[in-house]
Amino acid sequence: MLIAEDELIVALDLEAIVEEAGFEVAQTCESLSCTQEALDHGMPACAILDVRLVDGEVYPAADRLNAAGVPIIFHSGHADEAQLRDRYPEAQFCPKPSSPWSLRDALQRAMTQKRAE
Repeated sequence: MLIAEDELIVALDLEAIVEEAGFEVAQTCESLSCTQEALDHGMPACAILDVRLVDGEVYPAADRLNAAGVPIIFHSGHADEAQLRDRYPEAQFCPKPSSPWSLRDALQRAMTQKRAE
């Protein structure tokens, strides 16, 4: 699991939610450049992405993930859900703040989708 989130407290919460759901966090990145570098080393099983990171918007990384068929969960308070759904129709959207239950449900759906492929 890859997490792209620039707010430390939110990133730590996401890591805990992922681990409590029984999944492993491979890497947490606060920037687009870190996220892109992580993707250069391999595609994750799933990604949780904030839209606005410290060095720009996450879309270049999201495009790569989408092209590779990696399930994406957008977790953002600064994104237009309709635009995200148009650009990434298979992605899930959990607006900030999201409850741990809704994030766990999104993770389960994403990983089920990944296993079905």
